[in-house]
Amino acid sequence: MEKIQSWVSENKLTSIGALWASGIGASLAYSRGSSSAPIMKPSLRLIHARMHAQALTLAVLSGAAIYHYYEKNVNQQAENIASPTTLHAK
Repeated sequence: MEKIQSWVSENKLTSIGALWASGIGASLAYSRGSSSAPIMKPSLRLIHARMHAQALTLAVLSGAAIYHYYEKNVNQQAENIASPTTLHAK
């Protein structure tokens, strides 16, 4: 898991591009293979695929932001516990 996290942090644009491509591909494959979905023009399928890719990207970026916030707070709390500051009365 650490290797994946380090690769993603070093290759952020590639990660987001791969996420977009996978989201668009999955959405197009779903809309093409789904028999219950009405037949749409290719332009509408691309628009829907793009919306799905944007939603997927937003969800991943939100998760990354929450993870970063959590990591920052945990590290800050650990530092506060390890070296508590003492107040000097004057």
